[in-house]
Amino acid sequence: AKYSMKNILWITGNNFTVERGQQLIEEVISTWEIHESWLHSTEFLQEEELEHSRRYHYRVCWNIPTCRKPIPQATASVYFFIEISKIKP
Repeated sequence: AKYSMKNILWITGNNFTVERGQQLIEEVISTWEIHESWLHSTEFLQEEELEHSRRYHYRVCWNIPTCRKPIPQATASVYFFIEISKIKP
């Protein structure tokens, strides 16, 4: 099977917000082939100030809660870092 990636339109640094970064991550995740039993939550962790940019840290945590075990026995996390230049638009 051939895999094709959805074209996601990223925004420029001037229009970036923490919320918009989270929406973009959700768009990326929506292209992944993940079984529907896996639920996830996306969390903003921190903003890191660098000399020429700002780096935004996010964590997406997956788990499979069930009626018998509403507190999952295992989780899987993916970390995203979005870096926005202070110099280039």
